[in-house]
Amino acid sequence: MKRVYIITVLTCLAVLAAFVLGLNFLNLSSGKDHVKVGFIYDNDESTPYTYNFSLAKDALEKKYGDKVEIFTCSNVLDEEIEEPLRDLAEDKECDIIFFNGYSELVVKLAVEYPGIQFCQTSYMDMYGTTVPKNYHNFKGEAYQGRYVSGIAAGMKIKQMIADGLITEDQAIVGFVAAFPTSELISGYTAFLLGVRSIVPQAVMKVCYTHTWSSYAQEKAAAQKLISDGCVVITLHTDTIGPAISCEETSEKNPVYFIGFNQSMSEVAPAASLVTSRICWEPYVTAAVDAVMTNRTIESVVSGNIHGNDVSAGFEDGWVEMEDLNLQVAAPGTLEAMNNAIDQFKRGKKDFVFKGDYTGVNPENPSDTINLQKGYIENENTSYPLFHYLLTDIITIEE
Repeated sequence: MKRVYIITVLTCLAVLAAFVLGLNFLNLSSGKDHVKVGFIYDNDESTPYTYNFSLAKDALEKKYGDKVEIFTCSNVLDEEIEEPLRDLAEDKECDIIFFNGYSELVVKLAVEYPGIQFCQTSYMDMYGTTVPKNYHNFKGEAYQGRYVSGIAAGMKIKQMIADGLITEDQAIVGFVAAFPTSELISGYTAFLLGVRSIVPQAVMKVCYTHTWSSYAQEKAAAQKLISDGCVVITLHTDTIGPAISCEETSEKNPVYFIGFNQSMSEVAPAASLVTSRICWEPYVTAAVDAVMTNRTIESVVSGNIHGNDVSAGFEDGWVEMEDLNLQVAAPGTLEAMNNAIDQFKRGKKDFVFKGDYTGVNPENPSDTINLQKGYIENENTSYPLFHYLLTDIITIEE
């Protein structure tokens, strides 16, 4: 009988030991219960782009509470990123660092800190590029929101024509752009094609500021476009200047404004139509979750995976429309916008860059594209690559 008791006790001890070892294994493999997160901003939260990106930090705090410790560095120029990045990596001992700028130094410095995940908003074509395992790119497919914004603008222009406020040949939209990069060309082309899906005769004028953030230059560019006859203006720069320019137009000859990244309904309540924004929250929260659970970021994030590079649009909540101004928008605008959004959510993307158009590379006139069969943006990379100017319907203002 004693022998039976001894065997039973030993069996129980063995089971208990296995249970304890199993718990220890689970604790080791489950990752971290506290994560240090660094954010480096190229500007500060007073500007639309950085404000919009900072919403991801707020989402982290709301979701994880004291499980995350967040450090923020603002107003960091691309060429000055090394010092704050090393501070977050070495002194703050961050587990993951996010940067919303366009510096090549991030991928180079990631090699020195293999235990830290570096996540940078996409600034280059990553397709076929070899990068460290701990370096990642991500960006929402902004062209989708641009196209839907264009639909809202087109509906307003159509109403203005019907009401006799403008003629068909005055269907001109304006775009205040920072630089002639493919990211901006892709955005303003998608916007115009959205407009033309409603008003086929619409054309666009583009004014470059050659800076990302200058209130005076952006406002002056918008004023030039207004004086050149534009009736709706949008932008890819980083101040409220263009919105203010539209708000200051007269009631007799109003010019309407489409926002990007941040709604301008407060500073331009009479002019604002709608805003599209890239939502950084889904990627940032999922990336932190990956670090917490000791998984690769790309195995956790929902989106279109291109190696260490991820993009997504309306279907995964990476692009949103905000603040449709029902006091200003034309009747039927919401329905028209939702029809296009539903197509994107169903995975249909070949209808945006498509039509009887020929594009020319501004840097190389022999490089052209015919859009009869369509072009799919962000097919292999999160960075927008459409870089062709539709010269028949888009004019660059000097």
